[in-house]
Amino acid sequence: MSENSARSVTVERTGTGHFVATNTRGGTISFGTGSDSEFTPVELLLAALGGCTAVDVDLATSRHAEPAAFSVEVSGNKINDELGNRLTDLAVTFTVTFPDGEGADRARAILPRAVKTSHDRLCTVSRTVEIGTPVTATVESA
Repeated sequence: MSENSARSVTVERTGTGHFVATNTRGGTISFGTGSDSEFTPVELLLAALGGCTAVDVDLATSRHAEPAAFSVEVSGNKINDELGNRLTDLAVTFTVTFPDGEGADRARAILPRAVKTSHDRLCTVSRTVEIGTPVTATVESA
């Protein structure tokens, strides 16, 4: 593993059912149980799926033209079965429009390939979800 391959966040409880995640650069995002407007962990996973691919697609297309509209909807069904709680039927749907012009024509032309390349190869989040990886949970003495 290379030195720059490690990724981490720290999650701290801020109150009953409320948490803040902090990345190594000092950025924070609050989340909770869904009792208020904060994102839930499941919604954060959906946002990570959409956000990861959105970044890839934006970088590929916006060098040709600035989009007039760019949104990504991510959905799934939360189920509980013999495997426990999980999401099924995950779907990432892009709605992107570009203004008229030569650069915009190029951006429109590469949009489907950019989405496919991100999904199939580039997006770490969707690749991890699709391929699967073991998760280890431990308790460290405080």
